Amino acid sequence: MIKLGITGGIGSGKSYVSHLLRAKGIEVYDTDSEAKRLTLSHPQIRQELTALLGEDVYQNNILNKPLLANYLFACKENAQRINAIIHPRVYDDFVSWARMKEKAGASMVGMESAILFESGFNRAVDKVLFVYAPLDVRIRRAMERDKSTEEQVRVRILAQASDEENRRKSDFLLINDGVRPLESQLEQLLQALIQRKPIR
Repeated sequence: MIKLGITGGIGSGKSYVSHLLRAKGIEVYDTDSEAKRLTLSHPQIRQELTALLGEDVYQNNILNKPLLANYLFACKENAQRINAIIHPRVYDDFVSWARMKEKAGASMVGMESAILFESGFNRAVDKVLFVYAPLDVRIRRAMERDKSTEEQVRVRILAQASDEENRRKSDFLLINDGVRPLESQLEQLLQALIQRKPIR
């Protein structure tokens, strides 16, 4: 089975690519939503977050997001501590999920993550697809989607790894600029993966 990582910056369209893959019958593991699920349900995550932040981090079985966010964004070291608790469990959960899908007969699955390389999730996949869109397009999409200001979106973009760095680390590139058809690019990529041939 082929495990395909899907990454890209804010507003690049990686979630839309995941949608297209699902429409083709290829299941995709969304690390963002699964991390939220595991933060509530995984006993070790709960234990370690409580040890780090105190009993108030969970209230009535609900994560205290303001408390977590205040700690998380206070400094880089705090974010690293939180990530060290959550990311390994997401990684293990994906590995178990992918193994289950393979036993069920899947020939390919995907993993969508904005922080695929930063989190180390790339080690769990065979190939990485980077979804690229020009900066102005990404800003416009994120503003429309999140009802954010341009300044807010730019701050979030600066907090992520650069497109150049992630493109260099990735195996495949999909250009989602609203001009080149995305579906035909994706179809070519999937055919190449299935046939194990390089994409020109």
